[in-house]
Amino acid sequence: MPGIVIVGAGFGGIGMGIALKKAGYDDFIILDKADDLGGTWRDNQYPGCACDVPSPLYSYSFELNPDWSRLFAPQREIWDYLRRCARTYGLEAHIRYGSVVERMDWDEDARRWDVQTVEHGELGSWRPRAVVSAAGALHLPVYPDIPGAGRFGGTAFHSSRWNHACDLAGKRVAVIGTGASAIQFVPEIAEQAGQLTVFQRTPPWIHPRPDAPIPARMRTAFRKAPVAARALRDAIYLGLELRALGFAVSPKLMAPLQQVARRHLASQVKDPALRGRLTPDYTIGCKRILLSSDYYPALQRPNVSLVTEGITEITEAGLTTADGQEHKADVIIYATGFNAIESVTSLHVAGRDGRKLLPGSLEAYQGITVAGFPNLFLLLGPNTGQGHSSAVFMIESQIQHVLSCLHLLSADKATTIEVSEDAQRRYNDALQRRLRRAVWSEGGCRSWYLDAAGVNRTLWPGFTFEYWARTRRARRADYAVTR
Repeated sequence: MPGIVIVGAGFGGIGMGIALKKAGYDDFIILDKADDLGGTWRDNQYPGCACDVPSPLYSYSFELNPDWSRLFAPQREIWDYLRRCARTYGLEAHIRYGSVVERMDWDEDARRWDVQTVEHGELGSWRPRAVVSAAGALHLPVYPDIPGAGRFGGTAFHSSRWNHACDLAGKRVAVIGTGASAIQFVPEIAEQAGQLTVFQRTPPWIHPRPDAPIPARMRTAFRKAPVAARALRDAIYLGLELRALGFAVSPKLMAPLQQVARRHLASQVKDPALRGRLTPDYTIGCKRILLSSDYYPALQRPNVSLVTEGITEITEAGLTTADGQEHKADVIIYATGFNAIESVTSLHVAGRDGRKLLPGSLEAYQGITVAGFPNLFLLLGPNTGQGHSSAVFMIESQIQHVLSCLHLLSADKATTIEVSEDAQRRYNDALQRRLRRAVWSEGGCRSWYLDAAGVNRTLWPGFTFEYWARTRRARRADYAVTR
């Protein structure tokens, strides 16, 4: 039996596997429900899919990629980068594809986890000493609860489950949602659809996307002089951290970013009526700031219309809005995001004394360890997301913390490590005090960052370098290490 089970083969799982091999651990497996690695970058294959973080920062710090073709890398390049990392560090033999984790239960007597899986239709079981959940935050698509959705007579799919067999040419296409994926694929499919109707509930704040090809001579220079690639990465990192002032210090400091978005909207949308419908009524940053230079122009094409009335029903022929108007459609595309909170709880984890990880009360110490769940580690767990920098940076910080915990186990020749209730309580009380003063709570919007009770269980309210410093080493005083 493996000593460590990693759930998920995206950036978190691959990064954790590489770190374990570097640290001398070889008795681990990576379970993934799909037939290939890649996580988010395997699942999201919609037209125009690309990273909204500059490419030089969207990679492992120990494996810089000098060959990004653009400043904002397209989906396929990121997916290929992850595959290359897995090959380079010899992870293929550790990955088991088609393994769906059904539940995980802590066995107190054996001091092991019981991980139940379904692998290609067959029941499986693993008994590791430790589990690392790297399932990611963006893998459970959300579908809105709209009456009649099941009656629709055309083709319907979520943007993260793109139906490539569906030819949109000349079709009447309805897009529900105007979030990060929609603003990337709407300009692409607007050129194909006969009629495209975009249903907007809340307009996003949008900044221009400073994308550009990376010249071949520059890529060659990065290969020959890795120090140049690292210098560019560091410069981008510092620039993005400056954007965090409004998130980490005061919402009032978001004003310059909001002004950039207003100017961008004014420069691209001359019609005052349309511009008014596209202008948010909340502070920028309350929802994710999006990047696009072609979304606004796409909405002004003659075959594209923007609908801001609420959808009341989906019929066999299309969608009906609150003003009584019926919008005929052949295809419905849901661009309605993901359930980030349940990405962890969907694994059905039961810790000591049957304690469960539940959506309404999910919290962790540093977003990584949970009291009552020995030898369980979360990557991109609660309150580790951020709206201004790279998730890969946060993942690497968490991986280092996991390694530090494993080092404590090894140093003490112990069997379990578990964060104390007191440390977890102190950490989360302080975290929520900061969050209540942040733009996500005071900005005047309702977002997927908040749970049903209005508690932010998604984002980290500070600079990423602060998180790195806090998580670099596991403090023995915060943990119970038991032989």
